[in-house]
Amino acid sequence: MERTGTSRRGFVAGAAAVTGAAVTSAVAVGAGPARAAEAPAPLSVAVLGGGVAGLTAAHELAERGYRVTVYERRALGGKARSMDVPESARGGRRPLPAEHGFRFIPGIYHNLPDTLRRIPFPGNANGVWDNLVAPAEMSFSRTGREDLRIPLPWPGHRPAELTLDEIRRALTALLETARSIPLHEAAYFVDRFLVFLTSCQERRDDTWERTPWWEFLRAERMSYDYQRILAVGLTRNIVATKAEEASTRTVATLLEAFAFNALGRGADGPLDRILDLPTNEAWIDPWVTHLTGLGVEFRVGWTVRELDYDAGAGRIAAVLAEDPQGVRRRVTADHYVSAMPVEHARRTWGAALRAADPQLARCDALETDWMTGIQFYLTESAPLLAGHANCIDSPWSLTAIQQARHWPTRDFAADYGDGAVVDCLSVDISEWDRPGILYGKTAKQCTRAEVAKEVWAQLKAAFNDTGRTVLKDGALHSWFLDPGVDGLGTPNPTNEDQLLVHPVGTFHNRPKAATRVPNLYLAGDYVAVDIDLATMEGANASARQAVNALLDRTGSTAARCTVRPLFRPPELEGLKRHDRLRYRLGLRNALDLG
Repeated sequence: MERTGTSRRGFVAGAAAVTGAAVTSAVAVGAGPARAAEAPAPLSVAVLGGGVAGLTAAHELAERGYRVTVYERRALGGKARSMDVPESARGGRRPLPAEHGFRFIPGIYHNLPDTLRRIPFPGNANGVWDNLVAPAEMSFSRTGREDLRIPLPWPGHRPAELTLDEIRRALTALLETARSIPLHEAAYFVDRFLVFLTSCQERRDDTWERTPWWEFLRAERMSYDYQRILAVGLTRNIVATKAEEASTRTVATLLEAFAFNALGRGADGPLDRILDLPTNEAWIDPWVTHLTGLGVEFRVGWTVRELDYDAGAGRIAAVLAEDPQGVRRRVTADHYVSAMPVEHARRTWGAALRAADPQLARCDALETDWMTGIQFYLTESAPLLAGHANCIDSPWSLTAIQQARHWPTRDFAADYGDGAVVDCLSVDISEWDRPGILYGKTAKQCTRAEVAKEVWAQLKAAFNDTGRTVLKDGALHSWFLDPGVDGLGTPNPTNEDQLLVHPVGTFHNRPKAATRVPNLYLAGDYVAVDIDLATMEGANASARQAVNALLDRTGSTAARCTVRPLFRPPELEGLKRHDRLRYRLGLRNALDLG
């Protein structure tokens, strides 16, 4: 990240500069000398939520001398955390590692990697950032056909080693895909992508925000593989939004960023990166330790119920919260950063607060959906691939990655579980409302055990379908489904950890980090940021924007957080200016063939 002026660590020593409030020293009147002026106390900030957004806000504020307390209802790290499988440890080993969903930190991210570099980690010159590793490949795993394996080249990258049979299968898959997507369809997709690349921001924010990705690609007229790979594969599996509903602005912005990342343009690193340890070991625990050293206090087990808005003063007077014992408390601070997921945050905004800032009410229009992880623990390593597998033909839109091969400092069997497990296959389930292949029920209609059996069956259909038995029933030791999901198989299933999705119009309902209430700020992946996607990068960037708004309002002299936008190739700016003129004249993009 770019730095200006004094280093961040130097700001702690200058904590008095952040108050921004008029503080006068008391001077005794009468006998005796006047007391020396006292240094003003640093302002206090209550950060509501301990996920990526909340921890980022705490990090930036603490480095600038603010007194920060983080209130988190369940566990620090939020959806990004890893967790222990209960009662799975034996013989002095660690519990089996589980997670809400596997981590994915692509090179298009810039703000989150900057934070990772500033979190110390023993033996790492660049802190936690050095714990990122780049898988050598990814695949579109097909059902009934050879999987399409895609290498992910990068300078210094060691390509995956393939057997002769794997080479044969890879070439077969490439030729099958080339044959299944007709040349005119491929040319049409390229044209549509070029239309978006050369579209001005006004057209993107208006026309393309109102156009579903499915419609933009004319997918209903195209072949099955065009639909599954180019329409569905880029939305349901990655953005967790149905292609028929997803905003073209959101999907194509992401595609644009990934395309230039693959070309080495404007990237922090390789296209695909993951952590080389379970998330808490590699990132969250060192982060909490570092923040504690900066003076951040943590209150875990506290549930925020309401922001108490004083209409007369026009400010947040307090936060009404329940402590771990369920006792109602009033939490007070000078400023408040609401860093909870939108589905939880908006429950805490009363009518008076919503009236004070209409953008809060618009957040009710934001939609969330289920994208939840399940882990399968194997007693025999499965020969899948060295990276993410996208099972694009699976009814439940599964994506998966094997963990052990990416954790080089861990001997999985020696370090985790009961000694029998050698690998963890971590799977994300993106579609919960479509019938599966085993029971004919949606994931929400299945019990937890049925979900596990159904996912395993869909994985086998994707990987064991061309003459190889890659996943063996006998090698399945156990499974773990995210505990945030409850009531499966009943009429009212719930999910505590939903994901913001991006149907058309979402962009215009995203709030800004600065609210009209002078001591309230918003941080989270639903807040308006450049990436326009529910990601850890979006959560991190929004927290930086919230901190900058707080610094402005308190009159702080501390340097503002740098907020890096997505890369935009400068050579396209002239074409975008031309398109801006056409847009204002009511004309289509010059490359838009309809």
